[in-house]
Amino acid sequence: MAESYRNFHRRSIEDREGFWREQAALIEWERPFERVLDYDRPPFARWFVGGRTNLCHNAVDRHLATRAAQPALIYVSTETGAERTYTYGELHAEVNRCAAMLQALGVGKGDRVLIYMPMIPEAVFAMLATVRLGAVHSVVFGGFASHSLAARIDDARPAVMITADAGMRMGKVIAYKPLVDEALRLAQQPPKNVVIFDRGLDKSMARVAGRDVDYAELRARHMDAQVPVTWLESNEPSYILYTSGTTGRPKGVQRDTGGHAVSLIASMKHIYCGEPGETYFATSDIGWVVGHSYIVYAPLLRGMASVMYEGVPVRPDAGIWWKLVEQYKVAVMFSAPTAIRVLKKHDPAYLKKYDLSSLKHLFLAGEPLDEPTARWIADALERPVIDHYWQTETGWSILASYPGVERTPLKFASPSFPAYGYDLRLLHETSGQEVGDEEKGVVAIVPPLPPGCLTTVWGDDDRFVQTYFTSFAGKQVYSTFDWGIRDRDGYYFILGRTDDVINVAGHRLGTREIEEAVCSHANVAEVAVVGVQDKLKGQVPLAFAVAKDPSGLTTPAARKAMEQEVFDIVDQHLGAIGRPAHVLFVTLLPKTRSGKVLRRSIQALAEGRDPGDLTTLDDPAAIEQIKSAIASVTT
Repeated sequence: MAESYRNFHRRSIEDREGFWREQAALIEWERPFERVLDYDRPPFARWFVGGRTNLCHNAVDRHLATRAAQPALIYVSTETGAERTYTYGELHAEVNRCAAMLQALGVGKGDRVLIYMPMIPEAVFAMLATVRLGAVHSVVFGGFASHSLAARIDDARPAVMITADAGMRMGKVIAYKPLVDEALRLAQQPPKNVVIFDRGLDKSMARVAGRDVDYAELRARHMDAQVPVTWLESNEPSYILYTSGTTGRPKGVQRDTGGHAVSLIASMKHIYCGEPGETYFATSDIGWVVGHSYIVYAPLLRGMASVMYEGVPVRPDAGIWWKLVEQYKVAVMFSAPTAIRVLKKHDPAYLKKYDLSSLKHLFLAGEPLDEPTARWIADALERPVIDHYWQTETGWSILASYPGVERTPLKFASPSFPAYGYDLRLLHETSGQEVGDEEKGVVAIVPPLPPGCLTTVWGDDDRFVQTYFTSFAGKQVYSTFDWGIRDRDGYYFILGRTDDVINVAGHRLGTREIEEAVCSHANVAEVAVVGVQDKLKGQVPLAFAVAKDPSGLTTPAARKAMEQEVFDIVDQHLGAIGRPAHVLFVTLLPKTRSGKVLRRSIQALAEGRDPGDLTTLDDPAAIEQIKSAIASVTT
């Protein structure tokens, strides 16, 4: 008889050691661990103490005996037209070559390798080669501005950097090498060598003699390399991934080795229901945590084939993702609400054009999923759409439905229940006391954090404690800095960041709540709501909406009429206190290349402030539209 999710979760909290000992059997250990959990120095948790393992061995080598000829990495670029499939045997050979290349440049256990690459297979080879050597990779999103890249170089202090001549997006070449050269000029401790994979996209690329090394030439010298894995104690670091900090200085999220591997492979079994031999398609980028966890490590740990996609969801047309699902018989797909909202503006016929019978379910995460978007894609796919919630810091789900344990009913816009291993609470923002059902609270986790979560901030244990464990006086609990609410059935809903709260005349409103209401309008595809300073009320909400069909909004009168319709809907959902001061219509919202809406930049522009760092902005025209929309109500 199948175990219920409630019993499964309860066991993970009440018998942590027994539960995680079971999960640890899903990977191979070169030396067994002596202790499941060391929590002698709260809030620092050490998992599978004394055990020795290697991420690359578990992701690649251990599959060679049974699936060497099976596809492991499927690369598709709609930017260049390239399409290549690597079997586990071929992936093993490429990773060994890359590991030998790094060794030749002096990289060894504990050294850092900074990877600044587009979505190409060589980026995956570099990641796996780095952990094969027991070194620590730090992947920086390709195209990050030079000063941002330099800050990460100075914090990680890499021995070697790996990059490419250029990336591509929407048919446009994005030259990386000039950004790298400037970053290395700005960095206080630049690496000795930069390995460059030349895609032939930037014909004017200049090389620095004595520093820059050609990837292809170095690879050619190591074609038959066999590099043994370096076994690491479970708690030795595997990678650093930088995330924004409130101080403006990026935080290096540090991940361990054993706990990371165990958490990811367990999630593939219990949450994603991905089986060995099946195909997994995560639409993210390797520069973000989803790319680390679910393009590279988790699918390979599970013995699946992973699709690596370079391109956008609407090029050459809005059916490209579904074409890939049919072509490669994708069983599990993982994307973001933003991407689905983009597709929502296109002809739904694209979703009916391809055979999606292989697809078991679609997972969405990255930002709160609104009910209209969830319902639209679920109806269109006729497949379960599973919302789940997690963070760069956790590396895998905090809230999720886990159909591999029990197929619980899904509620639109709810990421369901606390994932196993998380002792999750909703706490009052000031008192720190638990709130009841239907009451808003801060989503918090009573430590120890489960395996796979960050173990510290790179090089700064104090910052780890101060940032995440000091929000509530007298309580050492991890704060997600997100608002949440739990209904009477035990389902959780995420309402947005605790720092994205609008205080309107003493009433605290989450921007997420207002966005949800605005999106209920039949002609609203997506919306961003920000709080803007107001002399009378302290703050007022301002909404920027993208219409599904903008053809009827060509006159001020038409826009005013639709704005009033939105006001009426918000009044119905939240009351007049939640009504935006204005609803301004644009054709696109400012987003990063990973799909995150730049709400803080929008807010800054609305308040007449500097919008800040826009280096990750996908389309500069979006910012100009925001400026014009604001000017229309302030002049």
